[in-house]
Amino acid sequence: MVAVFVRIEENAAPMTRSELIASIGTRFPSLVAADVEISVKEILGAISDALAKDDRIEIRGFGSFSLNYRPSRIGRNPKTEEAVVVPAKYAPHFKPGQKLRERVDPSSAASQDAV
Repeated sequence: MVAVFVRIEENAAPMTRSELIASIGTRFPSLVAADVEISVKEILGAISDALAKDDRIEIRGFGSFSLNYRPSRIGRNPKTEEAVVVPAKYAPHFKPGQKLRERVDPSSAASQDAV
């Protein structure tokens, strides 16, 4: 198993799956492009499959993926202002881990230490 870390540039646009595959391939030239593509697809597929089974996924130091239940509610059609019933649903939710939060915002680690 190969651990892969991709550094995303500050203020960069969101990265697509193909850009992620290309970035990993560039960073690790010894890996075959097809293997990188299969690895990324398998990891994302495993996360999707687990969420579809209502499981929680935790990646230590990165974060966790789970489902949030959103009850039905009354919404509004913005075009007609008509009341519309929005059905209940489950939505994927990502909660960043402590190491990721500290890496993104180093000042948050100092404020948590003071508490």
